[in-house]
Amino acid sequence: MNPLLYILSLFLLISCSNNYENENCKFLLDINVNLSIDLSLPEYSQLPFAGNSIYIPNYGNGGIIVASTGFDYYAWDARDPNHEQSSCSILEESGLEATCGCSDQNKYSLVTGQALGDNPPPCSLRFYSVRKNGNILYISNN
Repeated sequence: MNPLLYILSLFLLISCSNNYENENCKFLLDINVNLSIDLSLPEYSQLPFAGNSIYIPNYGNGGIIVASTGFDYYAWDARDPNHEQSSCSILEESGLEATCGCSDQNKYSLVTGQALGDNPPPCSLRFYSVRKNGNILYISNN
């Protein structure tokens, strides 16, 4: 066998691997999200201030949480990705953190989407892109 072909075959064999990163993160469905919110409406008037967040029901898997750092906006699915869908798996937002209502009370950052704590669960929050145009926020997963 040609030495170059042998080395190339060995390299391909070694570099192939399974991706187990999201193996346990299959509780959220891929649901189309396309939403716009007007920041001048009273129900969203506090959102532009740093550290505030709001819950918008009836979108995504469990509603959407939108958070503001004062400079940027972040939108996340409001269902805990580490639980099967149940009444307790909807996150409750508080400032720039959200907590699951189930017994384990998973906590997440609304800036990074990462789980918080000493022994965090494997799945991060599902992110939705946010684009701002004037007083309108456009939130989607497209």
